Amino acid sequence: MLVIVVVVPAAIGGVFAWAAGQPAVAAGTAHFALTMLPLLVRRTRPPLAAALVVALELAGLATGIVDSSNSLGSLIAFYSVGRYTQGRTTLITTVLSCAGYAIGVALIDPAPGFWVGAMFATAIPVGFGQLVRVRAELRERTQQEMADSAVRAERRRIARELHDVVAHHLSVINALVGGARATLPPGQDVTRDALAGAEQTARQALAEMRQLLDVLRADGGGAADAATGVGAARLPALVEEARTAGLPASLTVAGEPVPLPTAVDHAVYRIVQEALTNTRKHTVGARASVLLTYDATAIEVEVVDDGAAKLPAAKGFGLSGMAERVALCGGDLWTGPRAQGGFRVHARIPLEKR
Repeated sequence: MLVIVVVVPAAIGGVFAWAAGQPAVAAGTAHFALTMLPLLVRRTRPPLAAALVVALELAGLATGIVDSSNSLGSLIAFYSVGRYTQGRTTLITTVLSCAGYAIGVALIDPAPGFWVGAMFATAIPVGFGQLVRVRAELRERTQQEMADSAVRAERRRIARELHDVVAHHLSVINALVGGARATLPPGQDVTRDALAGAEQTARQALAEMRQLLDVLRADGGGAADAATGVGAARLPALVEEARTAGLPASLTVAGEPVPLPTAVDHAVYRIVQEALTNTRKHTVGARASVLLTYDATAIEVEVVDDGAAKLPAAKGFGLSGMAERVALCGGDLWTGPRAQGGFRVHARIPLEKR
């Protein structure tokens, strides 16, 4: 785009200069436009673009069309070498460009010290491009590390919640098996041994899960995420909290509410919580609506808003956590902008038939 914006006016100016009887100005303008054309490949093939610009610049000096080196085209070309190449490619291209400029300028204009300025005008843009490239790579690496850390933290939190869910059911199984074994009549030794084995297995599973949770807590560097009060039943309070925080929000429940498996219950709450948080953080003037739908085979949760995204949009990692939770429950998640404006989060989680 930059090349087109610069070359087209230069070409038009050259035509007018030629028509006005100023061939020298027309030739200089044409040479300028010609040195800008190699920049079309400055992102994909920066060494080639730099070599062509150097050759055209030296040709202009040799023919007398221009009287100075290092034009706008060469500065952009050398910046592109530093910005879009790295390592040995950057070094070789810079050395060859400096040497070619210095030798060519010294042969064309043997004025003392003239070639030194040409070398500096070659090396400085390359160094600046390298600085921009390194900063961009560091910023991208930092963002990737933040994303990975957020995903790992969400997985740890999901694992801890699963521990709470599974541990509860194992404890119930253990109590029921123990009660059944204690009430067996005499002479049922085989059944009693089988129940004792099941009871022992449940205890062992509980112990192993507690050990796993200890590992997760140590890895996370903090306490477990408390799941108390987290579930579909607390959604009205969550929506009210969002309204108190300044986000106009509403909740609609369709269908007959049914008890949900604990993992699904937690997932529904976390999806709505994250979606409302994202709306509050990343939009202006938004209103949000939450729709919770129960049917015989699945539960669906949808959060939509009508707000305009802030510019520049802040990058978050909550959608990854949503996807993790929904996938864990065997459901599907759809997220993205709405055609009529705003953003939509929709999850469908199947329910086990009872």
